[in-house]
Amino acid sequence: MTSRLLGRCARLLPRATPQASATAVRLPTPAAGPAEPLWAQAWRQPVVRGLCEGRSLVKEEYPIEPKRTQLDELLERAQSPQDVLQAWAAQGGKANQAAKTLVQLVRLAGREKGGAKMDQFELLNDPRLLDIMDTVTAQVASVWNGTLVSLLRSLSTLGVPPTAAVQRSIQTEVLWRVRRLSYKQLAFLADWGAGRNGQMEVSLVSAALKQLELRWTEIADARTVSTLMARAGHLSPALMDRLEDKALELAEGFGAEDIRRVCVSLASQGRRSVPLLRALSYHLLQKPSTDLTTPLLLDLAYAYGKLNFHHSQVFQRLAAELLPRMPEISSADVTRCAKSLAFLKWLHLPLFEAFAEHYSVNSQKYSTLQLCNLLMSLARLNFQPSKGEEFYNKVHSALEGVLPSLEAFLQTDVVWSLCVLQQAKPQHITALTQHTHVAKLSEGSLSRVENYRLKLLHIIATLQLEHPESLSSTLPTEAMLLPSTLGRDSPLSPLQTGLKGALDNLVGGKAEALRTGVNTIYGWTIDGELVVDSEIKPMDLMTLTAPHLPGGGGAKSLPEGACRLAFLTWEFPNYGSRSKDLLGRFTMMRRHLKLAGFILVEVPYYEWLELKSDWQKGAYVKDKMGKAIAEEMAK
Repeated sequence: MTSRLLGRCARLLPRATPQASATAVRLPTPAAGPAEPLWAQAWRQPVVRGLCEGRSLVKEEYPIEPKRTQLDELLERAQSPQDVLQAWAAQGGKANQAAKTLVQLVRLAGREKGGAKMDQFELLNDPRLLDIMDTVTAQVASVWNGTLVSLLRSLSTLGVPPTAAVQRSIQTEVLWRVRRLSYKQLAFLADWGAGRNGQMEVSLVSAALKQLELRWTEIADARTVSTLMARAGHLSPALMDRLEDKALELAEGFGAEDIRRVCVSLASQGRRSVPLLRALSYHLLQKPSTDLTTPLLLDLAYAYGKLNFHHSQVFQRLAAELLPRMPEISSADVTRCAKSLAFLKWLHLPLFEAFAEHYSVNSQKYSTLQLCNLLMSLARLNFQPSKGEEFYNKVHSALEGVLPSLEAFLQTDVVWSLCVLQQAKPQHITALTQHTHVAKLSEGSLSRVENYRLKLLHIIATLQLEHPESLSSTLPTEAMLLPSTLGRDSPLSPLQTGLKGALDNLVGGKAEALRTGVNTIYGWTIDGELVVDSEIKPMDLMTLTAPHLPGGGGAKSLPEGACRLAFLTWEFPNYGSRSKDLLGRFTMMRRHLKLAGFILVEVPYYEWLELKSDWQKGAYVKDKMGKAIAEEMAK
């Protein structure tokens, strides 16, 4: 209210002419008739802007761009740094022209190749270059904003030390002007300073990021958003939050390269922004194949895998684009893509067949680590190549003599993967059962140690159940290998809880007829265990021998005609993406338990979800039991 009142009062005051003296200023004598009101006289006077008028903006007079000089024309025609230096020596100029000259010199120096490239030490000591830098240092206040920010990167590229006078003066001037820089210049400044540890550089980047946080709504182009997210997003979480919102707003204008930069920056910072990833995925699918280069596709696969973000249409497009390019893809790219898709649990049969074929043709180009990663990816998805014999012959040939020299944890991973793929040889396994190897697996965090002890149990189970003729008396004891967390009570899933209730009803609440959460010596946990007689009636299993338990169970042997049933719940994460095929780990579990003498009663989540009442669940369990026993008898 005060500002409006002052604004109106200011407009009522007539402006005195500069020629009128102080003594001549007096009110006119009223003439005959009504006097003209003061506001009407003021209306005809030229009005200046009131001090408190907030709605009108001051039109600042910016300097007109100077006329082109002979130096500008010489710089445009310059083909080498020497041409630039000669142009400056011949024409000279002020600080802004000196800054432009230096930027052009660095640009041309970067284009030179091989022997034509100038010696950096010689260039930095050239008197003409020193004169350019002295001119900038002396008149840095007159250099325009855009040229000043570009000059920072040029000097760094040229190798000018941060302690040089020209560097200090330019950085100090930029720090003073940081509030007057445009958002593009601020983004350029943040990009330049990312990763620099100097005190002044850190101050510049912090000031630029602070301004960007305050002025993020001014950002209007996709390139700036993607560059800031990739280069400076990790420096300021608050700015990254705002950039994600801005990226979602501008997603339609993103090019394929911008999408790649944003996805990789999200993956590197572990920011799983689902709305943004969905928007980027939609716009990515609209891009033509010419925009989707091979490195871009591989980076997208990595980002989606790191963030565990599933988008089947993007994966299908990725596979369709990569298949024709397989001959030109390197072994590192094949391994990287296979690993990313394995993390996503997404198996595209033609693409993985192409991966296996690529290895068969180019096996000599694969390093040992690349082969190990490829095997682990195939094992996770339980993928068996159609030309398996040719593929595995080359795998075993490459691993022969190399496997024992691998680091202990990597060696365990590779042999475990071979066990999943049913390609592990007894000599591979026995090397891992030595006490020296078991001791090496005891180093590291508790969770890692227990995870690898569990894998070692699976590997030994493969030797016991699939290669019993190669058993050795030197196997580690179960007490030495059994993870300490294996016997702990873990929270049950709704599927496990429902199955436990159905089995309790089935045995009539008799605790001696049912075991749940059974931890076996093979490293596998059974959700429920029953022993039924020939009439499919539950028996007392506490007194019966149980070779799968660490203690061996009771003393009585299994009666003739009796069957030992293992109930297994298959949760959603146990399957591949968009598939009802189990992952490799659970396929090996199923195979081991069958070889251990169990009849498996498998309860997948997608069947259990359809059951609503306890009666339906009980009838379902009985039906699954009958079918499993009938199938076993038919064999």
